[in-house]
This record gives sequence, C-alpha cells and structure tokens, in this order.
Amino acid sequence: MSDPLPVEISRQDAVAEIALNRPERKNAITGPLVQALSSVFRECESDDDMRAVVLRGAGGSFCSGLDLKEFNADPRPPWTATFPAAWRGLHEQIAAFPKPVVACVEGYAINAGAALALSADFMIVGRGAFLQVGEVRQGVPAPMNLAWLRGRFGDSIARRVTLLGDRIPGAELERLGIAFRAVDDGDVANDARMLAAELAAIPGNGIAVTKAVLRALDLPGSPNGWFERAQAAVGARRQGGPLPSLKQ
Repeated sequence: MSDPLPVEISRQDAVAEIALNRPERKNAITGPLVQALSSVFRECESDDDMRAVVLRGAGGSFCSGLDLKEFNADPRPPWTATFPAAWRGLHEQIAAFPKPVVACVEGYAINAGAALALSADFMIVGRGAFLQVGEVRQGVPAPMNLAWLRGRFGDSIARRVTLLGDRIPGAELERLGIAFRAVDDGDVANDARMLAAELAAIPGNGIAVTKAVLRALDLPGSPNGWFERAQAAVGARRQGGPLPSLKQ
C-alpha cells in the first residue's frame, strides 16, 4: 500500500478544499508537503470551475509547524537543502493567488503552521483553538510570519504576535482582527465552507482584480520582493550582518 498523499484536495461545487494530510504528525510541514501544496494551488488556479479555496488540516488540528523530526533525521533528507527557497516560494505563490482562500483553523496553528493560516484571505477559527508564533522563545525570528503580519495587519499587531510568542486563542484572534470569525469548535469547518461558497458566488474577475490591487497597495515592491526581503533580513541577522532595508 502506498503512503497517503501529504496534501489532499476535494471539491464541492465551486469550492476546493485543500487538506494538509499528515494527521499522525499533526500536519507538520516537510519539503514534500510544501511541494504538494504548491502543486495543488497551481491546479486550483488553472481550474476555472474552482472559484474559492478552503485550507485546513486533517485530524482536527491545522498545523503544528515544521516537522523537526524529519528535518533532523540522519541522514538528512535531500529536500532540506532547498527547503528555505521552496517555503518562501509557496508563500509568494499564495500571495499572488487570484482566488479567495479561507483558512479553517481547528486545534492550533503553530510557528510555520501559523504562517500558512495567516496567508489566507480569511481565517475562521475555533474558540478553543489557538495561533502561536513562538520562534522568539527559541531565539530566532520567523520571516514568513513577520511578512504576513506586517503586510496585512501592521506593526503593532506584528509586534504583539511575534514578540510575546504566546498562544492567542480564537476569541482574541477575532478581537485583534486576525481572524474573520471565531466560532464554536465543532462549527469551524462548516463555517469556513459557507464563507468560501459565499466568496465563490462573487464574480471571479472582480475578486482577482481586487486582490491584485490590494497587493499593490499593501506590499512594497512585488509580493515576491516582500517575502524575499523578510527572509533576507532574518538571514542577515543570524549571520551578524547589517539588516537590509524593507523600504521600497
């Protein structure tokens, strides 16, 4: 029997549901998962019948972050050498994705998993769920989280989330404006699907053009430049060099 795919896709009318599918590892992120997720987003972009996307995790949790067991395996998997570029590339791809994405956050979205949740246009979260960008407590920055938080929510929210590094429950995510809505834990998936169906009923060209203008207004330079600069700033800091300017 072949191993299950790390990412699965299903369809309901004009909505595609993309599921991170490593429930035995709490949907932790590996190189093959990133590659599969990128491929599925390309498939959704090219399919004119798919007008909105729900992004969720299998097994009742969204994503626990990077799979450190896989990253630290001996011998190291060959994909680890190209992972930073692939990970940034996935976020650039989602940033430029022309269709609306709704994150269905059940359980938790931690560190790299939080970055995936923040990449969505809308987040539906369970009241008992939480988001955590905890890299600061490990002594490292989180470039993709920093890029999404600064680009979408501004400096004060980015500082609140990344400098404390604590667990932010669903109701607080809604209060901060990070989550579109916090609902009872058992209603998260249905609520996310309903929102995606509502978005799918809006003319697709209007959504695509509006998202493109929002990117142009919110991000310095191109979307690719924004994520590249965030990653470069973190890399420079780790090496003790000067930080590159994030201004256009």
